[in-house]
Amino acid sequence: RAGQVKLCIFNVLGQEIKTVDFGFMHVGEHSFIWDGTDNHNREVTSGVYFYRLEGEQVTEAKKMILLK
Repeated sequence: RAGQVKLCIFNVLGQEIKTVDFGFMHVGEHSFIWDGTDNHNREVTSGVYFYRLEGEQVTEAKKMILLK
């Protein structure tokens, strides 16, 4: 469904390090390339991170690995 979409990235301690608010998005396939920075534009270290994608009526969480 179309609606407001937000992506949050967390470290392994559960601390939120990056939030991207995409605003309103239409139905369809979308992509996002994370540049490996936190909310203050500082580079984060390589390692395991988790992301949570939140939409109007759906939330999805997955694990990812950042390699530099």
